[in-house]
Amino acid sequence: MDRRLRVRAVPVAALVASLTLATSAAGQTTPWGDPDLQGTWTSSGATPMERPDALAGREKLSDEEVQSIRAQTAARDLELLNAPAERTQVGTNPGAYNNFWMDPGARTDRTSMLIDPPTGRFPAQTATGVEHTNTQQKAPAGMEKNDTWEDRHIWERCVTRGGMPNAMFPRGYNNNMQLFQAPGVVVMLIEQVHEVRVVPLDDRPQVSDKVTQWNGLSRGHWEGDTLVVETANLDGRVSALQPWSDFSSHKGSGKGLTLVERFTRVSPDTLEYEVEVNDPTMYTAPWTVNYPFTQMSDLLYEYACHEGNVGMEGILSGGRAEDLAAGR
Repeated sequence: MDRRLRVRAVPVAALVASLTLATSAAGQTTPWGDPDLQGTWTSSGATPMERPDALAGREKLSDEEVQSIRAQTAARDLELLNAPAERTQVGTNPGAYNNFWMDPGARTDRTSMLIDPPTGRFPAQTATGVEHTNTQQKAPAGMEKNDTWEDRHIWERCVTRGGMPNAMFPRGYNNNMQLFQAPGVVVMLIEQVHEVRVVPLDDRPQVSDKVTQWNGLSRGHWEGDTLVVETANLDGRVSALQPWSDFSSHKGSGKGLTLVERFTRVSPDTLEYEVEVNDPTMYTAPWTVNYPFTQMSDLLYEYACHEGNVGMEGILSGGRAEDLAAGR
C-alpha cells in the first residue's frame, strides 16, 4: 500500500467541482435544499461487533468505563511502540512491523455495534450459515486454497473490500470515506480498494436481478434529515456473514441479500450510520448495526492495491512446491 499518491477520482471530482463541502453545522443544507452530508469521514472505532458475554443486558458503558478502556488501549499501544529489544529476538512476538498504519479508533459507549437483535448478538444462523462457519473454523482464513488465483479472496485480489455491507464496516485501517452530493445523486468514495458507490435519488426502478455488482445497486431517498439507501442486486459471492464466510471468492450469500442504510448528520463532525442486513441465506432473521463516522481533515489517499499483485505468484508457486513435496 502506497499512501504517497493522492487519489485522482476524475469522474467524481468533475461531478462535484462546483459544490462546497459542509464543515460547519449539522442541519446545513446544500444549495438545492438537501441535507448536507458532504465531507471526509472515518469509521475507525474499537467497539466490538457483538456484545461480550460479560456485558449481557447492557447497551451502554458509563463514562468512567469508556475512559478506562481508552486509557488501557493507549497504554498498550505505547508499549508496542516502545517494545524492548528482546521482543524483537527470534522466537518472540514483536508485534506487527507496520503498526504505524493501524487505526483502531476509540471505544464508544456502546457495548456492541449490533443494536438489533437487542441482545447485541447475531441472530441464529441458517443451516447454510452454520456450514460456512464450520468450514471456516476447520480451515482458518482458507489460506490452504492455492490451486488457482480464483481461490484467493476478492479482498486479497484487490477486487473489493468484501462487497457490501463489509465495504462500510470499520477494520484495522483505511476506514475512510469521502461523501459528495449533487442534485439527484450521492457519491461515496471508499478509501480501501478505492471503491465508488453511486446512489441516485430520482426514484428510478431497480434493474433486473440478473445484473449484479460487488457492492450491489443502490437507490436512495430522504426521510427528513436522513439519507436512506436501499441496496439489492449484490453479487452472489458476497457474504454478510462475519467475517466473510469461507474467506474465498466462491462462498457467498447468493441471491437475496439486501440492505437498508441510514446516514444522519447528528453534529458538525459526526455522521450516524446504520445498516439493516437481510441475509436469508446465512441468517434466520435480519440484523442491524449502528456506529458513527467522524469527520476528518486529512486528505484521502490512493489505496494502491491491484489485482495483479506479485504476492499471488509466491502463493501459487508455494502451492506447487507443496504438491511436489507431497507427491501430488
